Amino acid sequence: MDISVELTFSPLQDDFEPPIIDLITSLRESGLHVKENPLSTQIYGPYKNVMAILNIEFEKALSAVEHGLLYIKIVKSNRQDYEPHF
Repeated sequence: MDISVELTFSPLQDDFEPPIIDLITSLRESGLHVKENPLSTQIYGPYKNVMAILNIEFEKALSAVEHGLLYIKIVKSNRQDYEPHF
């Protein structure tokens, strides 16, 4: 089963960019299909692979900040080729 995940990591600190960059860099190096935009990051692939990597990377990202928010949406399908038709 393939999934599409949209996530937004928001460290609640003044110097918020380095933990975000670290998370995105780790996700890029994971071998998963990753797309970024200014508001979120999308990850696509098989459920078990994606969730196993996200479990590790989320723990590292949240451990790197004192306070932070992690928003995640999961869609049951691989939507990496989706293009709006409007």
